[in-house]
Amino acid sequence: MRSIGCLMLISAVTGSLGDAGTVAAAMLVSQGVAAPFLGRLADRHSQRKVLLTTCLGHAVGMTLLLVAVGLRLPLWAMVAAAVVTGCTSVSFTGFMRARWAAFVDQAALRTAYAMESMLDDTIFLLGPLLVTVLSSSAHPAGGLVACAVLTVTGSVFVALHGRSEPMSAHTPGEQPRRAITVPGVWVLMISYAGMGFLFGAIDVTMIAFAQERSESGFGGVLLALIAVGSLVAGVSYGAVNWRVSQGRLLAGTTCVLMLSAVPLAFADSLWVMAVLAVVAGIAISPALIAGSTLLQSVAPKGALSEAFSWLNSFGALGIASGTAVGGQLADLNTSAHAAWAGAAGGLVALVASLAGQPVLRKGEPAARPAPEMTTAEQ
Repeated sequence: MRSIGCLMLISAVTGSLGDAGTVAAAMLVSQGVAAPFLGRLADRHSQRKVLLTTCLGHAVGMTLLLVAVGLRLPLWAMVAAAVVTGCTSVSFTGFMRARWAAFVDQAALRTAYAMESMLDDTIFLLGPLLVTVLSSSAHPAGGLVACAVLTVTGSVFVALHGRSEPMSAHTPGEQPRRAITVPGVWVLMISYAGMGFLFGAIDVTMIAFAQERSESGFGGVLLALIAVGSLVAGVSYGAVNWRVSQGRLLAGTTCVLMLSAVPLAFADSLWVMAVLAVVAGIAISPALIAGSTLLQSVAPKGALSEAFSWLNSFGALGIASGTAVGGQLADLNTSAHAAWAGAAGGLVALVASLAGQPVLRKGEPAARPAPEMTTAEQ
């Protein structure tokens, strides 16, 4: 929502989409760099302190950005304000998943992650729509103002919800193990980067495909259909009591994710692509849920917020790379080439999940033994 709000506001005020893209990119990159550091601080000192501090800094950064754009200050001033805004943007998805891990039993964790994923998909459907409506109908700054209000309000509410707060495992004088030093975390980070690359390339595929058929507006519909497929699959996945290990589920879902991108290269009409868009979204939530569940078991004790922040940062890096590569391929060739790039990203995620099975298996909780039968039952 922040990226779209940035693009709409700055392009409306300055008339330069290039400047708008530069500012939005600066915000995203700084957020990706700062998020793991903020996650580590949350693990050591509590999420509450980090959330309350960063939401204040975020409000200041967003205000500076709005003032810089409104006064038409030089590009460097807008970029500087965007960096402040990005550096005070915590990995909220990571913080929430760390809270679920502390708040629910292990048996219910997969279902909790499925619900979280479903809410994420809903936000991806409604968030851009809200920003677009506010920025185009109310005021060009309306989208960014809404983002600031939602971020600050949400941060305060979550910070004050003490029952779900993960307990700090930090002991004074002890140097806690960092999440990034764990092989299993690296496997998941690479898998998420591959999946992110696929997501970015597939987004470009849908937009380019619609433009090639002179139906640019239909691109948004195709993207929404991907989210619909992901949402439905996430609900179904979370409702099933899977007997298969989480490591194998990750490999299976990334395989389906990769294969679902291949038919996109052969679509010959908007309606065929609409059906394939839903199919392409089916494995998204299950793959992310399997990865989140595995991370909870392989990450060092007391470093879960940091671990989730690394995962989200690598996923965001993958999305940015996939969008850039897919865009270049679509410009030079056709949307089909962007779809093949997406499949290649899925292949990276699949290979990482398969090669990392040994280290992922070590972190999985052992299966619960069956209860002994009583004398009466015998």
